[in-house]
Amino acid sequence: MTSQVSSTAEQADGALVGEQRSPGDGGPDKEVRRLDRVIIRFAGDSGDGMQLTGDRFTSETASFGNDLSTLPNFPAEIRAPAGTLPGVSSFQLHFADHDILTPGDAPNVLVAMNPAALKANIADVPRGAEIIVNTDEFTKRPMAKVGYATSPLEDGSLAAYNVHPVPLTTLTIEALKEFGLSRKEAERSKNMFALGLLSWMYHRPTEGTEKFLRAKFAKKPDIAEANVTAFRAGWNFGETTEDFAVSYEVAPATAAFPTGTYRNISGNLALSYGLIAASQQADLPLYLGSYPITPASDILHELSKHKNFGVRTFQAEDEIAGIGAALGAAFGGSLAVTTTSGPGVALKSETIGLAVSLELPLLIVDIQRGGPSTGLPTKTEQADLLQAMYGRNGEAPVPIVAPRTPADCFDAALDAARIALTYRTPVLLLSDGYLANGSEPWRIPEVDELPDLRVQFAAGPNHELADGTEVFWPYKRDPQTLARPWAVPGTPGLEHRIGGIEKQDGTGNISYDPANHDFMVRTRQAKVDGVEVPDVEVDDPADESGRGAGTLVVGWGSTYGPITAAVRRVRGAGERIAQVHLRHLNPFPRNLGEVLARYDKVIVPEMNLGQLATLLRARYLVDARSHTQVSGMPFKAEQLAEVFKEAIND
Repeated sequence: MTSQVSSTAEQADGALVGEQRSPGDGGPDKEVRRLDRVIIRFAGDSGDGMQLTGDRFTSETASFGNDLSTLPNFPAEIRAPAGTLPGVSSFQLHFADHDILTPGDAPNVLVAMNPAALKANIADVPRGAEIIVNTDEFTKRPMAKVGYATSPLEDGSLAAYNVHPVPLTTLTIEALKEFGLSRKEAERSKNMFALGLLSWMYHRPTEGTEKFLRAKFAKKPDIAEANVTAFRAGWNFGETTEDFAVSYEVAPATAAFPTGTYRNISGNLALSYGLIAASQQADLPLYLGSYPITPASDILHELSKHKNFGVRTFQAEDEIAGIGAALGAAFGGSLAVTTTSGPGVALKSETIGLAVSLELPLLIVDIQRGGPSTGLPTKTEQADLLQAMYGRNGEAPVPIVAPRTPADCFDAALDAARIALTYRTPVLLLSDGYLANGSEPWRIPEVDELPDLRVQFAAGPNHELADGTEVFWPYKRDPQTLARPWAVPGTPGLEHRIGGIEKQDGTGNISYDPANHDFMVRTRQAKVDGVEVPDVEVDDPADESGRGAGTLVVGWGSTYGPITAAVRRVRGAGERIAQVHLRHLNPFPRNLGEVLARYDKVIVPEMNLGQLATLLRARYLVDARSHTQVSGMPFKAEQLAEVFKEAIND
């Protein structure tokens, strides 16, 4: 979110801070407490529907008006062995009555559907937190699968937590007796029972979920009503059982949101909408040539739904065919896109080089994941930056844009399209799994707020020969942008050669002349260097004497949330620290070198082994300190806050 929040609010990240309220909404004998924020994690087997449960809780929380941030976490296997640690799927949601930046460091509430879910997540749960456990699954065999010799519900190992043992499976089956379902079919609704219980516990709206369930199972009305019944049974259980003596309220975050219409949105969905908006603003058809790959496939799925906006999607047989088709569409006058993750970028590298040589607009969307090779397909990482910068043969410079939040993926897509269309160049957009699958509230922009991306195609000859003949030169450049003309095939008089062999400046004829090649290489580099990007903004509040901080934190991409939350904590503790976050990584903002030179210490947190830090050291000769993490999970704010404090006092 863009609104300002006090540092003390961020300092309490994850704490159940609130005041008691007189009983009322929670039933005649139930206490209701008001909280400013809550972090909930749903965890279970990959077949337990944790992602759906989390998504529904998130949707109702968004409609209620809370600010929120989510962290889905699921196995890479399509169906890992049931009840095993590798098969655990979880969904974490942080929601609050004010502006927040991360999914939270540690859950205040853990819903564990089986022993594997408890064991996989218990290390993240702070002492005193609530744990809701499905006791029906804590039998000898499921516990043995994950190494529990005795039941953790009985051996005292959970004494530090507020444990609520709930026979979720039994209660769900009992609630659904009237539907005549098999035990297996009835068990599948236990996630809706858990959702109903948590919805009661935190006063979430229910109408939207009931409407969703009836729509989802419209062709199976009995299943739809069974899920609605399980959901209501969970709500009623919370209201009537003595084990839950307290329910909680988290007020809407109305002060944190600028006026407008909001919806909950994930990074991949925001990016998809950004691409559609860019094509509409450019008045060009949108073409996606793609091969399915985690975590980018959702963009292909989403764009395929929008033929009414002139979107064409092509699911190719492989990564190379996907980008080849997209480049062909760019040659034909479309806003062309290809989506992938790190392994796919490696396969697409030769065609990206061809796009550099042809100087055509093309968006390459890389939703980064843990590598190398297949790596961690469902986990997040930022380790493709150097590949994006240099992962092609020859000198093949490409602008790089990186969104910082799920909602920012919309604006980043528009920005990448602006650069590609204006400068006739391929552009790499670096999102990642954390942004792709995470979600937050997004203010839907008005159409008049969007940039005008319309382009002028070449319409006729653009060069006069010595004898007066007018001809078309495909590499005659705009003096401001160095962009070559974009000639749509089939336009009379604009016939020209294409291909990967070096072209002569101006004429576009094949050329092996050394001086011409040197000129073309330097011109393509100058074009990228000249891309207009805004100056970087420095967040450095001065003290009473007007002095700024001596330490600067530089981040890029999805580290924005954890870094900013950590910076707020450090400031709340009385320390001075400045922050810069980069969207444009090639070229860097013009003022970045001057900004870096103002600070005694520069810290660069990254989810890689120090790739941006390497670039900053090489470009600006600054002693950038790298702080890295490659665990497949995003940084925690508290962890970064400690790193920043140590650096300040070093």
